[in-house]
Amino acid sequence: MTSLVAKPNRPANIAARFTLIVLAALGLASCGVNTIPTKEEAAKAKWADVQSAYQRRADLVPNLVASVKAAASSETQILTNVTEARARATSINITTQDLSNPAEFQKFQSAQNQLTQALGQLRTVVENYPQLQSQARFADLMTALEGTENRINTARDRYNDAVRDYNTEIRTFPSIIGAKIIYGSKPMVPFAATDAAQSAPSVDFGNLGSNAPAAAPPANDNAGAMAGPPAN
Repeated sequence: MTSLVAKPNRPANIAARFTLIVLAALGLASCGVNTIPTKEEAAKAKWADVQSAYQRRADLVPNLVASVKAAASSETQILTNVTEARARATSINITTQDLSNPAEFQKFQSAQNQLTQALGQLRTVVENYPQLQSQARFADLMTALEGTENRINTARDRYNDAVRDYNTEIRTFPSIIGAKIIYGSKPMVPFAATDAAQSAPSVDFGNLGSNAPAAAPPANDNAGAMAGPPAN
């Protein structure tokens, strides 16, 4: 007797399952499963560049202070301010987890800005010591510091661009679904800067040793460290 029970159509079931898997994968992809971590890692990589640039500046400061001290030993307060500002700046470590913590990020930025201002004050002091101008070591250090400030500004700008891209991704549909449900993503904190801070710092050796009164220390941020011109 022939069985009347219908046999399952295995090829059809396999095809249906495969289709469901493909649709599920496409659905997850559209929710930013891949793009969210990709953009997050990109922002973290740019942050590493920021840290590297700041560390390079911190490494220059002791030698710069030593050079100035040899010719301007009476300026103990300014030299102490620079040394203490460097100590504060290097004592605050920001991990990638802290990039979404505004309070911790602000502490880091504030400490770096204090070092920037202290270096600006140091520059106004050394203008009264013409013997520094003749020291090749001092000139090399100042040139290196200028280049480092440029690196800092570039690294910060690139980090801010990456953060903006990531923050936009996790706030827009459909990626916001994956950001909230799968990753629990939080916005990263960008650097805040004034318009003047966007200009590159400059080091003018022509005024070294002049009798002109020292300029007031710069108000804020990296470019002001070397009393650079305001951004156009």
